[in-house]
Amino acid sequence: MFVKTDETKVLRDPIHGYIYVQYEVIWRCINSRWMQRLRRIRQLGGAFMVYHAADHTRFQHSLGCYEVVRRMVTEVPDLEKALSEKEKVTVMLAALLHDVGHGPYSHTFESVSPISHEEYTCRIIEQDPELRGILDSTEPGLARDVADVIRHKSENPILPQLLSSQLDADRMDYLLRDAYFTGTKYGEFDMERILRVMHVRGDRVVVKESGVYAVENYIMARYHMYWQVYYHPVARSYETLVRIFFLRLQDLAAAGQLVETIPEFQPVARQQVMDLDTYFRLDEYACMYGFANLRHCPDPFWLTWPEGSATGISLTTKRTHLRMSNGSGAS
Repeated sequence: MFVKTDETKVLRDPIHGYIYVQYEVIWRCINSRWMQRLRRIRQLGGAFMVYHAADHTRFQHSLGCYEVVRRMVTEVPDLEKALSEKEKVTVMLAALLHDVGHGPYSHTFESVSPISHEEYTCRIIEQDPELRGILDSTEPGLARDVADVIRHKSENPILPQLLSSQLDADRMDYLLRDAYFTGTKYGEFDMERILRVMHVRGDRVVVKESGVYAVENYIMARYHMYWQVYYHPVARSYETLVRIFFLRLQDLAAAGQLVETIPEFQPVARQQVMDLDTYFRLDEYACMYGFANLRHCPDPFWLTWPEGSATGISLTTKRTHLRMSNGSGAS
């Protein structure tokens, strides 16, 4: 039995109108420190360099993903009947927490991290005292069950499909949300129609034949968003420069010449899996501070970057290769 809140909590959202929270465990997770950390990590990495309003965060997307799953398990008749209350709450929690393991600049950081954000996410859910305490005090083993949905090992194969498949809540929210905040129209599609034509057959989530056109529209929306927004050359250039920055730190660390920098950069430079306390502190605010400090570092890599950028990262730089010599044998 899952305890419900005294009254339904509602959060205003530009995409879904209202986000509804009825379970105490979900409300407590929203207010946990790891969820609140996502306010300091942008959803779109470097896209804000192109689309100036694209400053929305992983926190907003995580709430939106939760709301889409909540609607699936309460409004799609087949899902409402097929799932128990525990399974519904479990998959809603998985949707809410699926991105808590993201590092700064989202997927860009994964290119310099020894493990993926999904692995960090499952570690956080199962090992962080606060989050695990919230989950397991509600239902013993709930933390493991939520992590199993994210790692596609759930006992009920329907649950991971709602969160991560070719037609899932994650993609539905980020396409609509990213289109809204970038000011583009490419990501728009008829989510209401898709929810209406969803069904369950055996252990698979399917759609009625009459809903194929809505699904095709969703697929094309995703295609256009990738080419027009996610793969925009300026956004990708910014993300490449962030990657170059961390690769340079790794080069210096490998050569035994790592410069003094903020503590959160040290394990990245040494390509180590971070402990959760250090990873918690490594958000985009910390990175901006670290970039600004290293702007005055004597290393020639940063000295040759042009002035005019608060972070020391400028799209006008002519350095495009990923590995550079520091003049002392490091490569």
